[in-house]
Amino acid sequence: MSVLRLRGILLPEEEQRDVWVVDGRLSFSPVPDADTIASGGWILPGFVDAHCHIGVTTEGWADPDLQVEQAILDRDAGALLLRDAGAPVDNTGVQRRADLPRLVRAGRHIARPKRYIRDLGVEVEPQDLVAEVEHQAGRGDGWIKLAADWIDRSVGDLTPVWPDDVLAAAIGRAHELGVRVAAHTFSEQALPGLINAGIDSIEHGTGITPDLLDEIARRGIAVVPTLINIDTFPEIAAAAAEKFPAYAAHMRALHASSRQRVRDAFDAGVPIYTGTDAGGSLPHGLVREEITALVQAGIPQAEVIAQASWRAREWLGFQGLTEGALADLVVYDEDPREDLATLYQPRRIVLDGRVIR
Repeated sequence: MSVLRLRGILLPEEEQRDVWVVDGRLSFSPVPDADTIASGGWILPGFVDAHCHIGVTTEGWADPDLQVEQAILDRDAGALLLRDAGAPVDNTGVQRRADLPRLVRAGRHIARPKRYIRDLGVEVEPQDLVAEVEHQAGRGDGWIKLAADWIDRSVGDLTPVWPDDVLAAAIGRAHELGVRVAAHTFSEQALPGLINAGIDSIEHGTGITPDLLDEIARRGIAVVPTLINIDTFPEIAAAAAEKFPAYAAHMRALHASSRQRVRDAFDAGVPIYTGTDAGGSLPHGLVREEITALVQAGIPQAEVIAQASWRAREWLGFQGLTEGALADLVVYDEDPREDLATLYQPRRIVLDGRVIR
């Protein structure tokens, strides 16, 4: 692999520097005769899609070839690190390819029978949750995923899936095993039990109310709002309105308040990360659209770019643009913190020390 050289303004330091790529890693020590691939512009760590599903499609499950296509869509949009938030198929083939984004997996969703998307998760009853957490802890890369609420057809609305004491035991066991826990949740009712049990990451989080924000922030719990997926709530509500009117009304209300609740969470100091929920109802490659949605929700643009790039990488255990860090970066002609249109015109994408674009 040849040695590469870039010169530009590095983020977040905002300092113009030369940086070399040697054996797939960054170095600030000059290397003679390196190939210059960018001179000028803004250089930042690749973006992170912190909630997606490699291997899930609107039609079902993706074979290895389609998984590659999904990952390429993410990569070409500038997302060079993905947190797969649950998949029913083996997607480790993506991890074995240096030309695809780095993938942090959460194994399979853990759900209850008839209380989640059919066949997507492993379905267990509460008495078996801890054992399944132990199993899934060995299938992922430091994360597991719980389906914490869903429509209860006997009630006609969203209700929590797990008793609070069971949640506490399961999340506690995950932490003993060194694994973090993410939870799918739409409703208000499921959140207190998750927070008190020590959840690490709230996915969607449309039910977060102001009275919970201080405790979420105090505990350092992250929120991944997936706003572009929440925009499908009116469609979901319309399909359910005749049979489950209370559920439909609830979903519409959650959608209507979603931007305000995300903005309130940010203002309270809650870590917010960018996730698209790609796979299923949305295609891959939409990290820029989710960044835009977060900005439109009222979070300052510079803060959104930071949490979508170097802050999210740190959260998942990866370095930014530092000595010896993995050479996963994007170069833009202009500062993306000033103009979101810049995100659609990357000058260079470098992944694992290789020029992708």
